[in-house]
Amino acid sequence: MSKFTLAAVAGASAAVGAATTAAFFGTRKQPEPTQTVTTTATTVGGPSKTTPPLPAPVPVGRVDPKALAAAAPVDPSGLFQYGFPGPVSDLRAVSSLTSSYNRTTRNPNWVAEHITPASVLMREGDRRHSVFEEDMTIPDKFRAKLKDYFRSGYDRGHQVPAADCKWSQEAMNATFALSNMCPQVGEGFNRDYWAHFEDFCRRLTTFYPSVRIVTGPLYLPKKEADGKWKVSYEVIGSPPNVAVPTHFYKIIYAEDGKAGGNVSLGAFVLPNDKISNDKPLKDFEVPVEAVERASGLEFASLLPPARRRQLCKEVSCSIIVKEYADRQKAFAKPGLPSPK
Repeated sequence: MSKFTLAAVAGASAAVGAATTAAFFGTRKQPEPTQTVTTTATTVGGPSKTTPPLPAPVPVGRVDPKALAAAAPVDPSGLFQYGFPGPVSDLRAVSSLTSSYNRTTRNPNWVAEHITPASVLMREGDRRHSVFEEDMTIPDKFRAKLKDYFRSGYDRGHQVPAADCKWSQEAMNATFALSNMCPQVGEGFNRDYWAHFEDFCRRLTTFYPSVRIVTGPLYLPKKEADGKWKVSYEVIGSPPNVAVPTHFYKIIYAEDGKAGGNVSLGAFVLPNDKISNDKPLKDFEVPVEAVERASGLEFASLLPPARRRQLCKEVSCSIIVKEYADRQKAFAKPGLPSPK
C-alpha cells in the first residue's frame, strides 16, 4: 500500500486542501490500557482480613430507570414521552443496494452494493427507462429534492452506479432515487475519473467471484490561511438543502468465494473536483482506518486480520480511460438531456 497523505488524496486541486497530511487522521493504533486490581490485606487486632472487592459495574444500557429515578431528583429520559430526537439513519434495502441516509446533509452516509461476474454481464436494464426521483420514504423536511440540483452546477452523482445494476430494470431504477445521490462535479470527475473508477470496480469481477463495495461522501477539513483547520462545504438548493461533499470514498471487499475465505480490501478517497485522467488510481489509496476516522464509520470490525489481504498487492489498481461523451451518445434519446 502506498504511503498515505491527504496531500495525495486532495492533490487534484489545491482548493480541496492539498497541504493536508496523514497526521490529521492519526491512524496509528494506541496500545490498550491495562487495568490492575489489587487486594490488600489489613490486620485488625487479630487474624488477617481481606478488604471486600468492589461491586461489579453495571453494564451500560442495563440501568434500572426506576431505581435511578428514586435516587435522583430529575428524569432526563422523560423526554422520550415526546419522541426520540435521533439521529435517525434512514435505512433503505432494495434489490440493488442497501443504504443509510443522513438527514442533516441530505446525502447518504454510505451505500453498499454487491457485484458478481454474472451480474455485470446481464443486460436486462436500460437507463433510458429510468428517471431521477425523490426518495419518498424520507420525511419531506429532510428529503433531497429534484429542484435542489436544478442549475446547481453539480451532477446528481450515483453512489451505486446504474451501470452496476443492469441485471434488471427494477434494480437499475432503484439507483435513481436521490437518497443514492450526492452533488458531484460533472466534467472532469463524475463524467470522467469517477466513472473510470467505477469501471475499475466492475473489472475486478474478472479476478474475483464476489465484489462488495461501500461508497459515500466525506467532509474533510483543510488548513486555512490563519493556520486553523476548518471544514467548509457548499450547500445547494433554494433554500439551501443539500450539502456538497469535499471528497468521496470507496471501500472494496474482493472476496475469494470460499466460506471463511480471504477478502482483499482496498480503500480510496477522491476529491470532489476535476482530476486528470493520467492521475494514478493508487495515489488515492488510503488505509481503511483513515476512512473510518474521517467518516465515523467502521467497515471491517468483524473481519479477522488473518483473512485480510491488500487489494492493490494482488491486482493492478489502475483505471482505463473511456470517453464519457461517446458512451452517452450510445444510449441518449434525441432531444433528451444527459442522464447524469
